[in-house]
Amino acid sequence: MTASLTDGLVVKGLTKRFGTKVAVDDVSFDIAPGKILGLLGPNGAGKTTTISMITGLLNKTSGSVTLFGEPLTPTNTAIRRRFGVVPQDLALFDDLSAAENVRYFGGLYGLRGPALKNGVDRALAVVGLSEHQNQRPATFSGGMQRRLNIAMALVHQPELIFMDEPTVGIDPQSRNYILTAIEKMRSQGMTVVYTSHYMEEVERLADKIVIIDHGKVIVQGTEAELVNLVTTTKQVSITVAEPKLVNVAPLLAIAGVQQATVQGQELQLVTAVESNPLNQVLMTLIDQGVTVDQVDQPQIDLETVFLNLTGRNLRD
Repeated sequence: MTASLTDGLVVKGLTKRFGTKVAVDDVSFDIAPGKILGLLGPNGAGKTTTISMITGLLNKTSGSVTLFGEPLTPTNTAIRRRFGVVPQDLALFDDLSAAENVRYFGGLYGLRGPALKNGVDRALAVVGLSEHQNQRPATFSGGMQRRLNIAMALVHQPELIFMDEPTVGIDPQSRNYILTAIEKMRSQGMTVVYTSHYMEEVERLADKIVIIDHGKVIVQGTEAELVNLVTTTKQVSITVAEPKLVNVAPLLAIAGVQQATVQGQELQLVTAVESNPLNQVLMTLIDQGVTVDQVDQPQIDLETVFLNLTGRNLRD
């Protein structure tokens, strides 16, 4: 049986007020099972507040959250055992070993006996800490502590995991280890909601992206869909050996080519985003006897999209 969207996460009209301040304002989005949702926004945009309401850590003012086809309510405790939470701030007990930290949280999720032992061993293996299970977190590097924090959320094999900036302040090796582990989680069918200050992480991981600012959803969709929202054209630069042989008139007749100019050794094209005329352009140049040395198509990245939509840097 194929999983439907309602088997994942559906958020509708989520709102949170603190007195007269509206921290989260009518936020709606969804993510299907086995997919990764990237939640982006400047500091203070409402990301953590949104995650806290979805997971039931903070009471919502209004709106609804549906997990696995069931409404998340204060009395629905069973559903909470089906997801895990990696908080932005580390939640570790320095007096306990790594294994004891994970075991403690496994017990909170209802694991006992062999199921608890297997869960601890599996979670530590996922984050690469099996060899360090008897060490205390105080002896760990920042990256190892972050990985332990993730293991504590994985011990009960959740179907959905919320990760609130899990790679803040760690070394590149630990960051890559965590990202690779998350990709493996997805391949095994886990759903992930991921917030980060690092655009390249969301570009690498997310199947769908939601950008919020001032508590509101500005835009949501795939990376390609978001790029299309901020521009209707793309630029192509073609380096040629014989620029004098280039006849731009036939190029301008190709569907999707809006501009064609020769500048030095380069043919500069402006084309419509929805079209893909490059192959026809190259064939036309070959017919003209022009030798093509290089083709460069600069890509609009997620950071460009973000700044265009919010006007603010992620760390503002």
